Amino acid sequence: QVQLVESGGGKVQPGASLTLSCAASGFTVDSYVTGWFRQAPGKEREAVSSISIMGRTIYKESVKGRFTISRDNAKNTVYLQMNDLKPEDTAVYYCAADSSPRSRWFSTLLVGDYDYWGRGTQVTVSS
Repeated sequence: QVQLVESGGGKVQPGASLTLSCAASGFTVDSYVTGWFRQAPGKEREAVSSISIMGRTIYKESVKGRFTISRDNAKNTVYLQMNDLKPEDTAVYYCAADSSPRSRWFSTLLVGDYDYWGRGTQVTVSS
């Protein structure tokens, strides 16, 4: 049974950093495409970043240079390092996994490509 559990959210001031973790079970994080998404109140869920089986990463334009997705295969965990946080980064952040057979270099920012989701962790950026 695939499960994804996010942690690491919180309330921080603008310019601060946070690292989100996504502990996976039921699969290994180097066998599925995984990604981070976020959803602000009243807005649709949007992609933040994705990492392929081979470790290729892609990012939403507005977080490039500030956010970094990575994974630790030994801990079966995916991370999202977020630096220089802005109020517009405030949202519930979700981890997701795509179990479809994919090229090892494939990564995707499409919500519909992911079939497993965590419950989310709140990130609030406010002074």
